[in-house]
Amino acid sequence: MPLFDLPLDQLRRYAPTVVEPAGFDEFWQSTLQAAAAPPVLVDVRPEPTDLRLVDSWDVTFAGFAGDPVRAWYTRPYGVDERLPVVVEYVGYGRGRGLPHERLTWPVAGYSHLLMDARGQSGLYGAGATPDPHGGAPGGPSPVTRGIMTPEGYYYRRLITDAVRAIQAARALPGVDPQRVVAAGNSQGGGLALAVAGLVPDLAAVIATAPFLCHVQRAIEITDVGVYGEIVNYLAVNRDAEPAVRRTLSYFDGVNFARRANAAAHFGIGLRDMVCPPSTGFAAYNQYGAAATGQPLSDRTMHVYPFNGHEHGDSTQVRRQLRWLADVLGTTAVGADRPVPPKLPDSRPDPTSHLRRGGRATDTADDGPDRA
Repeated sequence: MPLFDLPLDQLRRYAPTVVEPAGFDEFWQSTLQAAAAPPVLVDVRPEPTDLRLVDSWDVTFAGFAGDPVRAWYTRPYGVDERLPVVVEYVGYGRGRGLPHERLTWPVAGYSHLLMDARGQSGLYGAGATPDPHGGAPGGPSPVTRGIMTPEGYYYRRLITDAVRAIQAARALPGVDPQRVVAAGNSQGGGLALAVAGLVPDLAAVIATAPFLCHVQRAIEITDVGVYGEIVNYLAVNRDAEPAVRRTLSYFDGVNFARRANAAAHFGIGLRDMVCPPSTGFAAYNQYGAAATGQPLSDRTMHVYPFNGHEHGDSTQVRRQLRWLADVLGTTAVGADRPVPPKLPDSRPDPTSHLRRGGRATDTADDGPDRA
């Protein structure tokens, strides 16, 4: 896949004016106020997992319109202290799956709440949360459901669920409510940015290859993946473009990112045609700028010149772990033991020849941008 977007030197400065509709803040205030009425936690029950190092619970919380939204809550086994919690959002077409599928954060010593995506089960992963509000005019896929009006759009419901997941996480036992992190890749990264703009007291945000950023540009330069579903809808519904563009402006991640104030960690692949790099840089370069006119200084971007939508993959995850521990000042379970103890075996160590150079360093990209 060739480079197709702006050159990197231009991306580092790319901060376009993104359409922000009149009444943006009022729209979201009224939406979230309507969702706040029911108690957030509906049900929490232990989940057998056959895993010995973590405990998991099947959580149901009240999302948009009080609808039941499912999530997995997982934390290190045998740890009684209150831990920071990472609230993670899944990618497009995915569900929460099974609790043993995502263990990075709890194994690293954090509490972890993985939110299901309503009405998206069955494309790439299994879910357990239906979306009972599918009657508004629009297309059949999640990204086009109800797309003719902001009030009926699917992402109004999903973003509301994402905010309520933060509230649910804070109500769970064993969570430090002052150290809550929103995290996700692709659609999950877009949801994390939306939450960052709507919840003023997050501790940190992790957004990789974020979706729903600078959407007006995205649907003009790519027809791959989810943006292609919007393009295909407009190819058939030719008179719908003004209404669709107006609706999307209420859900653009750049508008949310500008309102954020939590430390943020980004990652982007320059060959990403699913979520083009310029759209993610548009959010990064304006992250936190609403308050002072300048982007937040406490933000980091890792660039992967030869990667697409997979971005830095496991390398990026390692960077996220190290960055978050630094931001939170955590000594999460095991964090004070960066070097594994020697194995209790009298035989010669078969891996000794692999450790001659000391600790390895990451060289996958050109290093972080720190503003």
